Amino acid sequence: MSKYIIEGSNKLAGEITVRGAKNSVLPILAASILNNNMNIIFNIPDISDLKVMVKILKAIGCKVSVVENIVTIDSRNLDTVRIPEELVREMRSSIILMGAMLSRAGEVEVSYPGGCEIGVRPIDFHLKALKQLGAEIEESHGFIYCKGKNLKGADIQLDYPSVGATENIMLASIRAKGTTFIRNAAREPEIIDLENFLNAIGGKVYGAGTSVIRIDGVDSLSSVEHTIIPDRIVTGTYMVASAITKGEIILKNIQVEHIQSIIAKLRETGCSIYNNCTTLKIIGPKNISPIESLQTMPYPGVPTDMQAQMMALLTLSNGTSVVSETIFENRFKHVSELVRMGANIRILGNVAVIKGVGELTGAKVTAKDLRGGAALVLAGLAAEGTTIVDNISHIDRGYEKLEQNLLSIGANIRRTNKQLLAAY
Repeated sequence: MSKYIIEGSNKLAGEITVRGAKNSVLPILAASILNNNMNIIFNIPDISDLKVMVKILKAIGCKVSVVENIVTIDSRNLDTVRIPEELVREMRSSIILMGAMLSRAGEVEVSYPGGCEIGVRPIDFHLKALKQLGAEIEESHGFIYCKGKNLKGADIQLDYPSVGATENIMLASIRAKGTTFIRNAAREPEIIDLENFLNAIGGKVYGAGTSVIRIDGVDSLSSVEHTIIPDRIVTGTYMVASAITKGEIILKNIQVEHIQSIIAKLRETGCSIYNNCTTLKIIGPKNISPIESLQTMPYPGVPTDMQAQMMALLTLSNGTSVVSETIFENRFKHVSELVRMGANIRILGNVAVIKGVGELTGAKVTAKDLRGGAALVLAGLAAEGTTIVDNISHIDRGYEKLEQNLLSIGANIRRTNKQLLAAY
């Protein structure tokens, strides 16, 4: 099993170019099966979740090639409506294929998804919405069977602005007869990116980025070339790397508008941040200030995917911070590992109270999920001595060449027992 060995206390300085967003490329790859045509997608990240999605597309009959950061998908032929169980269990985002397969083939068979165990992420919202569009759904022995040859537009009110459910409805309704409204829709930038892709292939989707999305069903779709938006969570993670090491990092190929909540909270800690639309410079503070209240919220609030990284930073603040996790009920798995490094954190339900300490000490810790693993790497960068982070396959799911990027800006980090990421 691969691990990171980190020698801490190096101030980081330099430039990093951010790749495409994990949470954007996966639903767009799922959407590529809709048009029975050719799709060329640029700015893809080299991450293990992408490799799983490519394997799924190949397994159902698509022809897929990946060259550097460009993926080409020929979706003119589908061999099966069954999504391989072993691949679905590797990646929770694979559930997004339900809507796309229903729209393209009129049916789909999929197992319940896997991925990080950060809490219950019910797909009830997805299934309820697909039923409203006219799909017949049967659940049996861990599998979901959906049929819907003649989906019809519907007025769908989401109980919660679920990103995945919003995406699944968009994909399922793109060919449905009539008009679909999604109310209380997720507003994340990745939803806008999906809308742009769908409209580029001939869809009629309006309102992404607001709480109401309208989809007018169409009869045919065309080929497309599309560029994935930059990853705002990767951007935020490198921003914290600069802050926690008192460094000075320049990030290129970013969308500043997508990270305003992260910028605001890092400025509270004392960071100096300068930016234009696509480049950002962040200078870490000499003394990290605590944050009185950090609460994760759906976009445009502070992303739950940044909670662990921000907590790693706040362990070294000069006061007490309070972090509330409102999205997932089991997303504090990194806390026990940070405590092993000397952090002072107390958990009260979905609230973490962090009392800053003078320093963290290197220790052997385990990544238990994607973002928690990233937080442990950040803590190791600032800690005194050697930190060993086990189980870094979680980190590979969402960060492209993390150690190479950190090495390029002055970190002392290396991967041992190196296992190559699965080939495409």
